[in-house]
Amino acid sequence: MSELTTDLDLKVPVIAAPMAGGASTPALVAAASRAGGLGFLAAGYKTPQALADQIDIVRAEGVSFGVNIFAPNPVPVNAAAFRTYAQAIQAEADRYGVTLPQGEPVEDDDYFEDKIDLLLATPVPVVSFTFGFPGPAVVKALRAAGSVVVLTVTSEAEAVLAVDAGADLLVVQSSAAGGHSGTITPLQVPAETPIVELIAQIRHRTSVPLLAAGGLATSADVAAVVRAGAEAAVVGTVLLRTDESGASAPHKAALADTSRGSTVVTRAFTGRPARALRNEFIDRYDALAPIGYPAIHHLTNPMRKAAVAQSDPERMHLWAGTGYRHATAESAEVVLTRLTNL
Repeated sequence: MSELTTDLDLKVPVIAAPMAGGASTPALVAAASRAGGLGFLAAGYKTPQALADQIDIVRAEGVSFGVNIFAPNPVPVNAAAFRTYAQAIQAEADRYGVTLPQGEPVEDDDYFEDKIDLLLATPVPVVSFTFGFPGPAVVKALRAAGSVVVLTVTSEAEAVLAVDAGADLLVVQSSAAGGHSGTITPLQVPAETPIVELIAQIRHRTSVPLLAAGGLATSADVAAVVRAGAEAAVVGTVLLRTDESGASAPHKAALADTSRGSTVVTRAFTGRPARALRNEFIDRYDALAPIGYPAIHHLTNPMRKAAVAQSDPERMHLWAGTGYRHATAESAEVVLTRLTNL
C-alpha cells in the first residue's frame, strides 16, 4: 500500500463505506478499525449536532476514521413535474395515513457550511465528499487542519476534474454500488463499466491513490481491485446485515430474502440515481419520477419512514449493490476479516 494509505492506519486493504440514513453507526466505524481497516461516518441527512455527537463517540474509541459529506450539487426539480409526482404517490402514503408535503419543493444543502465549520473546529483524520467537489478554499482549509481530502468519482473524466480540485485520494465508484451514485452529473446515469476496468482507466491518468467501490462483496473482489491498482476496497452493502449496522430490520430482512431478484438503478425515491432492490414502488413510479435532488428525497421521506415503521419493504428504499446476496448476519469484524483473506 502507498505511504498515504499507510498514514490512514490501514493494516488491511478494506474500508467500510459511509452509508447515509443510519446504517453507518459509530459501532460499525469502530469495528472496521478493529479489523485493520478504516470506517466512515456518514454526515448525510444528519444535523451538525448529531454528526458532532457521533464524532465524539468514535473519537473516544481511539481509532482512525473518516467523515463523508454531501457536496452541494443541486438538481432543481421542475415544479410541474414535482406536483404531478407528489399527487401520484400520495396514494402510497395514504396506506399509512401520511400526507406528503404539497408545498414548494425543498432545495437545501444538507447543512454543508455548518458541517465544514465543525470539521475545521474539530478535525478528523479523513474527510470525503460525494455528489460533487468542494471549492478550493474548503479543500485547502481541511488540509491545513490536518485532514486527508477524498473525492468520489464515477468516470475517467470526473477523476481528472477531482485531481484538479485538489484530491489527496479518489474513491472510484462503479455503477454496481448500492445506494446513490456519487456522480457529479446525476442527469446522466454512469456507464456500467466494471470496477476493475474503471480503476485501470483512471490509474493510467493519475498517480493519486485510488480506492475502489461498487459491488465488492468477496475476498476475490477485493483482490481483483488491488491487482488493478486500487490501494483498498470500499465495501458497504456486504455490511448492511451485520450486528453493528444501523440499517432497519425490514431492510436487513429484504437483503436476506432469497425471492428478491436483481438490483436496479432508480430515481423514484430521491430524484437522484441510486441502486436498490426492486420493489413495488420502483415498478410503479420509476418511469414517472422526475430528476430533482434533494426535492424528491424530502417529498418521499415521510412515506419511507412510515413504511419502515410498518415493516413494509415495498414502499421503502432498499439500497443494495449488486453483491447484496453476500451480506450476512454476523459481526462486521468477522465480515471484514473474511474479505481480507487474499
